[in-house]
Amino acid sequence: MKPSNQREYGQAKIDVKAKSKLFSNLPTHLKVWMSHGDEIKKLPTGFVVTANNNSSVSAIENSKRKVYGVQFHPEVSHTEKGTAILKNFAVKIAGLKQNWTAKSFIATKLKELESIGEGKVICALSGGVDSTVAATLVAKVVGKRQLCIFIDTGLLRQGEYEEVLETYKKLNLNVKSIRLGQIFLSKLENISDPERKRKVIGAEFIKAFQKEAKKLKEVKYLVQGTLYPDVIESSINSNQSVVIKSHHNVGGLPKNLKLALIEPLRELFKDEVRKVGHNLGLPDEIVNRQPFPGPGLAVRIIGRVTKERVNLLQKADKIVEEEIKKANLYNKVWQAFAVLLPLSSVGVMGDNRTYEETIALRIVDSSDGMTASWSKLPYSILEMISSRIVGEVRGINRVVYDISNKPPSTIEWE
Repeated sequence: MKPSNQREYGQAKIDVKAKSKLFSNLPTHLKVWMSHGDEIKKLPTGFVVTANNNSSVSAIENSKRKVYGVQFHPEVSHTEKGTAILKNFAVKIAGLKQNWTAKSFIATKLKELESIGEGKVICALSGGVDSTVAATLVAKVVGKRQLCIFIDTGLLRQGEYEEVLETYKKLNLNVKSIRLGQIFLSKLENISDPERKRKVIGAEFIKAFQKEAKKLKEVKYLVQGTLYPDVIESSINSNQSVVIKSHHNVGGLPKNLKLALIEPLRELFKDEVRKVGHNLGLPDEIVNRQPFPGPGLAVRIIGRVTKERVNLLQKADKIVEEEIKKANLYNKVWQAFAVLLPLSSVGVMGDNRTYEETIALRIVDSSDGMTASWSKLPYSILEMISSRIVGEVRGINRVVYDISNKPPSTIEWE
């Protein structure tokens, strides 16, 4: 494997050249998603090429050793028959059984959670499906011995604090709400670097939880709604030298944390968590809630985070949500939100010249958040969102649409 003179990012076509269990019952020509800057120059001993792309190698294998390699991403939605390729590997090659269900996961996880014993638990609730499902699972084992903390960081969406609290009342979870917006915003003052933002916010979350834990006796555990994509994107391993981004629930924990972590959803993707949530009987407004970053709007405000800029983004983001719901698209797109850019430009409103900030719209389609493609919405919907933001949010005079896929871009801008 050596660096290639020509990098490949995006859609490509491969040709299956040899009989292989990996491509069993699949077309010989496939559209796949590439994301690499290297190429195979010499095959290892015992390996053969099973697929290629023009003159480059796309798949190799040593069937005797049961070692298979591909130079594309079968796991992404952009790859034709990608799920079938993975199924062939898991079932026909590795011999795994297809017996995962939300019901079986819940039964297994509840049994594992019995190891908590009589200790008390504190849970970090965000209002999203991940933390709510995690809290509900743990509550089934420990009941009221779990105290759920829901923090208003000042970085939530407009009206979200009140809406989420009302929903939690109906779920019979033991919830305590705390308003700490002023503290979080003061800690973020003059910080523009996205990694620092995430770590500062993560540290403040943990401080708040530890403070509440001290008020209780025998608190031993901290529950978080960490998912597998959080783990992947926050990890460094031998093949990945750079952290894509830190998540406050996996990248901001202090080394001297005195609470044992419980992350019951750590091996799941978002679509699997939603299935578990439905099986637990959680309401649609929680289960179908679009993903929202742990650090909140701080990572959707590029550059400095101030109360004024948070207010601007909240108003613009609310318009995006309203128009997406009005068009019956909320449950069809993966995420739809606004990003506030540190970019001012000249505009004309009436007879006046303006010099105001810019909103970027980010609307994507995905199944698990690991990959995503930008949503090809009708122009009429985009035009309505743009017109409303510019007309109703004083301080914004320009709206742009992000047409980048993941990869190479991430869904969030920071």
